[in-house]
Amino acid sequence: MTTIPTTSMTASEFWDWVHRPENRDRHFELERGKVVEVSRPGELHGVVCLNAGFILSTYIRQRRKGYACANDTGIIWEWDPDTVKGPDLFFYDKNRTFADLNPKWTEDVPTLVIEVLSPNDRLTKVNRRITRFIKWGVPLVWLIDPEEQTVTIYRPDCGPEVLERDEELTGGNILADFHCHVADFFYLPTEGNGGATPPASSHPST
Repeated sequence: MTTIPTTSMTASEFWDWVHRPENRDRHFELERGKVVEVSRPGELHGVVCLNAGFILSTYIRQRRKGYACANDTGIIWEWDPDTVKGPDLFFYDKNRTFADLNPKWTEDVPTLVIEVLSPNDRLTKVNRRITRFIKWGVPLVWLIDPEEQTVTIYRPDCGPEVLERDEELTGGNILADFHCHVADFFYLPTEGNGGATPPASSHPST
């Protein structure tokens, strides 16, 4: 296992470094040129991320527009010094062909960022991260809390809005045709729907 570099890196250098064989099972971000190791999430986090991805994928396929990325896909948010961060999921409200997708990191600012809170996340740190996403031009961020089973909505020039499990989440004026139940993010078929429908309930309004 290599030690984390203390010298500043560019996004290109960071790409090469994180893809060394000895680093492939570790998770890193680049914060203004400095390499930061981040923790691997647990089972609860993974289930919620998969449900969120399914909801987004269903929405995309039904409306035939947009695409989403998962697995902490890297985005270059700043240059000189460079910052590369990977939200849990993010969505673009535009069409691309599969052949045009970037095999490396993208520089495009997403329409929607979804972050799933982990047990070891400090809320102040997460809020700081979300504030930076908004500052960088993301018009809509959802923070999903698996333990509280809530979704907090963040938008530019608006205070956070918390939705409980039994409430409906919409895309507002950013994704005007999106809606699902908050409980859909926490769905497991072995427990029954618990007040939620299966996550396929995300669809354009008719």
